Amino acid sequence: MTLVEELKWRGLIENITDPILEEKLNKGGLTFYIGTDPTGDSLHIGHYSTFSMATRLKQAGHHPILLVGGATGLIGDPKPSAERPMITKELLEYNYEHLSKQVKDLFGFEVVNNYDWSKDINFIDYLRDYGKFFNLNYMLNKETVKSRLDIGITYTEFSYMIMQALDFLYLFEHKNCTLQIGGSDQWGNITSGVELIRKKTGKDAYGLVMPLITKADGTKFGKSEGNAIWLDRNKTSPYEMYQFFLNAEDSKVIEYLKKLTFLPPEEIMEIEKRFQQEPEKREAQQILAREVITFVHGRDAYEEALKISERLFSGNIKDLTLDEIKDAMKGVPSYTCKEDCPLIDLLVEASICSSKREAREFITNGTISVNGEKVLDLDFTVSKENAFGKCYTVIRRGKKKYYLIEHA
Repeated sequence: MTLVEELKWRGLIENITDPILEEKLNKGGLTFYIGTDPTGDSLHIGHYSTFSMATRLKQAGHHPILLVGGATGLIGDPKPSAERPMITKELLEYNYEHLSKQVKDLFGFEVVNNYDWSKDINFIDYLRDYGKFFNLNYMLNKETVKSRLDIGITYTEFSYMIMQALDFLYLFEHKNCTLQIGGSDQWGNITSGVELIRKKTGKDAYGLVMPLITKADGTKFGKSEGNAIWLDRNKTSPYEMYQFFLNAEDSKVIEYLKKLTFLPPEEIMEIEKRFQQEPEKREAQQILAREVITFVHGRDAYEEALKISERLFSGNIKDLTLDEIKDAMKGVPSYTCKEDCPLIDLLVEASICSSKREAREFITNGTISVNGEKVLDLDFTVSKENAFGKCYTVIRRGKKKYYLIEHA
C-alpha cells in the first residue's frame, strides 16, 4: 500500500482540496500544520485521531507543525448551535503552556503560537491586507457560518475564518508550510486559507480533512459532549482510559483500531476476523486499549490499568496501592464515614442495602466483601485503621457493584 492507500483504508481521508495532493503525500517532504485553540489545558481523545494522523504523516517523511491558537482562542471558532463563551487571556496563557508541553512530550511536534504574528496587526491593515480577499457570499456559504445564520452570529465569530486563513498564509510564507490538516468540521476554514494563499501569492497550498471520530450514536468525542477522555493522566487515569476503550461498541471498535492505532493493516484484518467469530471475548477492545494507552502513557501505565481491571473483576483488590484504589473507584457511589461503624449500619447508611434485614441477608449469604475480603461476621466493624492508607474502605456487593467509603 502507498501512504494514501493506507490512509483511505483506515478511513482517515474525507476530503482533499486538490487530487495532486495524493502524489505529494506519497512522495514525502511536505511541511504541514494542524491547529488547536487552547480552550482547555489538555488534549482529549477527540484530538487524538487528528494528532495520530499527523504522526503518520511525520513517519512518512513530512514535517508537522502544531499551531496553538493564542489569538484565535481569544475569538472562538463558531459552534454550530450557540456562541462560544469568551476565555480570559490569563486562562488562555495557562492552557497554552500546558498544551505546548503535552504535544512536545507526546508527539514531538514543533509548536507555534498565532498570537505572535497576530498581535501587532492593526484593524485597517487587517481589512486592507486580508479582509478584501474574502467575498461575503463565499463566507456565508461556509457550513459553520450557514448553520448559525438563523439564530445569529457575531462579527467576532464571523471573522474567525479570516484569522485562520491568515495563519495558513503566515506559515506558508515563513515556514514553507503548504498543507493544513484537520477534522471535517474545519473544511471551510482550511479552504479559506488555501484561497487566501492563492490570491495573495499566486501559489498553491492544500488542505486535507479527516472524518470526526464518533460513537455509535453519532456524538463526537470531545469536552463539549461531556465526560471527555483526556490525554493528561491527572485528568483521566490510564485505568479510566482502559475502561473507556474496553466498553467501545462492537459496531465501532474495528474503525477505532484503524484510526487510533499504528498496528499494520494485516494485523488489524486478522483481529477483525477473530472478533467477528468471538465478539464476546472483546479481544478487539482489549487490543485497542493496549495500543492507545501504551502510545499515550507508556507500557507501565497500560500494565497498571490492566492490573486494576483484573483485580476489580476478581474482587482481589488487597494488593492495590492507594493511588490505584483512587483510580479504580472514580465514579462509583461513595459515602463519608466520620467514625468506625458496624458493617450492618454502614450498608444501610451508605445506601448499599435498603434495610438492616437485607444487610444481614447479604452478609450471611457471603455477598459482601470489605477491601477484598468476604465478610460473614454480622458483628464486623468497618474501621479507619484497616482502610487503604487509612483513607478508603472498598465494599463490594455481589460481583460487580463497588462502593467507596471515605474516612473523615
